[in-house]
Amino acid sequence: MDRLDLTVNGQKRQMATDAAHTTALDWLRGNGLTGCKEGCAEGECGACAVLVAQSDGTGGTTWTAVNACLVPIAALDGQEIVTAEGLGSPESLHPVQEKMAVAGGSQCGYCTPGFVCSMASEFYRRDRRADVEGAPHAQHGPNEHDPNEPDPHEHGPNGFDLHSLSGNLCRCTGYRPIRDAAYALGDPDADDALATRRDQPAPEPARTDLQAADGRFVRPATLADTVAMLAEYPTAVLVAGSTDWGVEVNIRGRREPLVIAIDRLPELRALEFGDEFVEIGAAVSLSEVERFLAGRVPMLAELIPQFASRLIRNRATLGGNLGTGSPIGDAAPALLALGARVILASAEGDREVELSEYFTGYRTSVRTPGELIRAIRIPLPLADLTGFHKIAKRRFDDISSVAVGFALDIQGGVVHDARIGLGGVAATPLRASSTEALLIGRPWNAQTAREAAASLGGEGTPMSDHRASAEYRSIMMSQAMLKLFARPTAQSTAQMGVGA
Repeated sequence: MDRLDLTVNGQKRQMATDAAHTTALDWLRGNGLTGCKEGCAEGECGACAVLVAQSDGTGGTTWTAVNACLVPIAALDGQEIVTAEGLGSPESLHPVQEKMAVAGGSQCGYCTPGFVCSMASEFYRRDRRADVEGAPHAQHGPNEHDPNEPDPHEHGPNGFDLHSLSGNLCRCTGYRPIRDAAYALGDPDADDALATRRDQPAPEPARTDLQAADGRFVRPATLADTVAMLAEYPTAVLVAGSTDWGVEVNIRGRREPLVIAIDRLPELRALEFGDEFVEIGAAVSLSEVERFLAGRVPMLAELIPQFASRLIRNRATLGGNLGTGSPIGDAAPALLALGARVILASAEGDREVELSEYFTGYRTSVRTPGELIRAIRIPLPLADLTGFHKIAKRRFDDISSVAVGFALDIQGGVVHDARIGLGGVAATPLRASSTEALLIGRPWNAQTAREAAASLGGEGTPMSDHRASAEYRSIMMSQAMLKLFARPTAQSTAQMGVGA
C-alpha cells in the first residue's frame, strides 16, 4: 500500500508511505496540528494527548485519550482522531476549553491541549454521572483504607474522576484551577457532535501493510495470518499498545525491518470470567480489563490504578507487560501471586505455561521465535486474602522500586496455601518460595507475620540503583508483609461474590 487513511477532526486525511516508524505526534504536527506537543516522548507528561474513537463493546464508540508520542501513526490506519483543535476554536470554545479558561487553568499553555483532550475523554464518559449517585464504577482511584472503594477526594460533584488526568503534567499553573475546571463541567449538549458520535460504531481496524524506507508496518487480519508471518519472520517486533516500543523508537532511535501490530486481533481480545478461570486476552487494554472485571479480582483492582497513568492504561496490555520480560513490570508480581498461566500461540498451535516458569533471565522467557502471547489465565477460585503493594517514589504514575503480590488461602485461621510474587528484586519477576513454605501450615497471626516478614526481606537478589538501594528494597519487602497482616479486614472472595 502507498498511503494510510485517517479521519482527523472530522476530515479524511491521507499519509504517504514516508516512514513506518512515524509517531502520531510527529505526523499530526507535520500536518499543521501543532496543539499536540512533545514534552517527554515517553508517555509521562500527557502534552501529546489526543482522542481516538474506540469501540465501547456494545456497538457504540468511546472517546479514548492516548499518548500520540507513543502510538505509530500506521497503527491508526482507518481510525478517527480528535485533537485539541478539533474540540473547539478561539471563536467557539469547547465546554472543556471554556471551563479551563474561566478557572485560570492555563498559564504558559504548553500542557493545556493535552489536559483538554484527557478532560474531554472524561467529559464524554457515559457513566460519569453514575458516580455522583454512588453507583460502583471500575475506573476509580483506590481508597487509602479500602483499595476496592473509590477515594471520595478524587471524584467531583459531577462524577469527574481526577485519575483521568493522572498522566498529564503541569509545570507552572498548579493543579487546583485545573481540578476546579474539571469539577465545573456539566453534561454534553444534545447537539454535541462528539457526544452524538458515541451512538455510532467505532471504525473497524484496517488491514495494513505499509512499506517504507525505514521498515515495514503490518496489521494482519487474523491470528492465523499473524503466526504464519511470524513463522516466516521470527525476529519481527510485535506491538500492541506500543507504550514500551514507542519509548524505544523515540528515545533509543530503534528501527526494525518489520513491526507487526496485534492490538486489534479478535483472538487476542477475549475477556471471560468462567467457572474455572478468568481469561484475559493479551491485547486487551488495562482500562478495558478494569471495566470488565469491575473489582471481581481484588488483586487486579489494586494493581491497575497504580499502573502508570490512565493515558498509558488506555493502550497498555498485560500481554505486552509480560512480553517485555522486564523485572520491574507491575503486572508480573500480581499475576504470579494469582497463579496465572500464559497461553502462547504459534503456527503449530497453542501451549500453556505457568507464569512462574515463563521467565528465564533478564528480559528473556520460554517464548520462542514465532510465538506470541495469546492470553493470560487466572485460575479460580481466588485466594481468601490478597494484596498488591507497590513501592515507588510517587503514589501514581511511577516505576516500581519493589512490587509484591500476596495470595493466601486461610482456613480456620491457618494458612493452607500461599503465593507471593516479587518484582524489582532480581533479574526476573519471581515467587518468594522460602517465605511461602514458611507460611503454609502456620496460624495467621502476628508471630507468623513477623517471621514471614523477616524471611521475605531475604528473598531475591536486590541491587542498588537510582531508584532504591538493595537494603531499602529488602526492608520494603518485609514491610509489605506486615502491612498485609495489619489490614483491618481480610479481602474475602466470598464477600466479593467470586470463587464461592
